[in-house]
Amino acid sequence: MGFSHLDEQGQIKMVNVGEKQDSRRIAIAEGFIRLNAKTLRLLKEKALPKGDVLTTAKIAGIMAAKKTAELIPLCHPLKLTFVDVSFEVLEEEQRIRIESKVETTDKTGVEMEALVAVNVAMLTIYDMCKAVQKDIILEKSRLLYKEGGKSGIFKAD
Repeated sequence: MGFSHLDEQGQIKMVNVGEKQDSRRIAIAEGFIRLNAKTLRLLKEKALPKGDVLTTAKIAGIMAAKKTAELIPLCHPLKLTFVDVSFEVLEEEQRIRIESKVETTDKTGVEMEALVAVNVAMLTIYDMCKAVQKDIILEKSRLLYKEGGKSGIFKAD
């Protein structure tokens, strides 16, 4: 199987999706950010110097999903119909799980939009917590699920 973003001469190209039919597309991605106990406590209490971290990270992730084609050179601009970013504080692990879900009815999938949303949300958490902790760890960003298009359903292990 060849690479869809290379032409016959090996030159980079954008995939032509003009002839493809619109179909419903869904992608879910996740990532984790590890904080120390003090930072996690301040985050939960909304007592960090920059304010409400998770609300800001949610907005940042949603905005980022909508700008994916501006950030990733060969991504197609899509008409997103739904974007959400959610958080689960895992106190015993001193981590936050970030999940994004992105939907569209379009000619190509939304995996990149879901991954960009998760990663920008993680970077926003980092930015808002770095005043009290510099050694924050961003971990395990990955696609969990996708459906739509000719490749069908994908579910991560």
